[in-house]
Amino acid sequence: MVEGRRLYTKYGDEGETSLLYGGRVSKADVHCEAYGATDETVSALGLARALSQDERVRSTLLELERELFTVGAELATAPTRYETFKQHFTPLSEEMTARLEGIIDDLQAEVTLPRSFILPGASPASAAMDLARTSVRRAEREVVRLKDAGGLANVEILKYLNRVSDLLFILARYEDRELPLEKLTGDE
Repeated sequence: MVEGRRLYTKYGDEGETSLLYGGRVSKADVHCEAYGATDETVSALGLARALSQDERVRSTLLELERELFTVGAELATAPTRYETFKQHFTPLSEEMTARLEGIIDDLQAEVTLPRSFILPGASPASAAMDLARTSVRRAEREVVRLKDAGGLANVEILKYLNRVSDLLFILARYEDRELPLEKLTGDE
């Protein structure tokens, strides 16, 4: 038990859950799909971080995990409660997206990409990053659905998620930068 309480509440047993700062919705609601996909990405990033041997990669992944937790909180907040969210959290910003672009540019300058498609699996860590990249792409699609339904308060999240997927692509290649290019393409 957690601090004298049970971990399970049973409040979701009927297929509903609470949004952050109020409101009950179906667990199939667009908010839940968006923050659920983001949460899956955070877990995949944790796996990639645990598998990586490179400190630069691990610190970048940890920062992404932390930022995506905040993104998840934003996505779990109804637009009518967004001002309350901002009283407790710093929302995702254009500066955060720009920071990712800088990291992508720096890594791209250090990596030689093959001319053909790259197949996931050159190393366990890069494979986990590629899995996280596909997860964040799904999160991005779910956030588009949330936006289309009028439930997205901060449209910068879409740009940010798009950059996260780009960063994960180049970060996986950076992880494998010392491997022969044939290993990246499966042409061993």
